Amino acid sequence: MGGAHCGGGIYLASTAFDSIRIDNGVPMPVCQHLAHSHYVAPKVHVCAECVAMGDEWVHLRTCLHCGHVGCCDSSKNRHATKHFQATAHPVIASAQPGEKWLWCYVDQQWKE
Repeated sequence: MGGAHCGGGIYLASTAFDSIRIDNGVPMPVCQHLAHSHYVAPKVHVCAECVAMGDEWVHLRTCLHCGHVGCCDSSKNRHATKHFQATAHPVIASAQPGEKWLWCYVDQQWKE
C-alpha cells in the first residue's frame, strides 16, 4: 500500500480509505466525518455557479453529502467552501482526474 505525504504527516492510501493516519510517526485516527466517508466521482465537471456568472475556476470539489460541485479555494469565488458555509455538509472530495482525496471542513483533516 502506498502513502501520500501532506503537511508533515503520511496519510495511508487505500481504495476503502483507512481510518488511521500516520502523523510524525504516531498513528492518529481520522475524524468521524472522514471515517464514514468514501470517495464519490462527480456527476458534472463544471462549477455551475461560476458558469452562471461567466467566471472560471481552478479546480473542482464535490460535496459527498449532496453531490454539489463547486470551485476550490484557489478559485476566486470559492463556491465549494461557500456551499459548506451555507449547508454545513462537512466532507468534500477532489473532482480532479486522478485525485481521490477527501477534506473535512469541520475538523480540518484530509485523507487519501
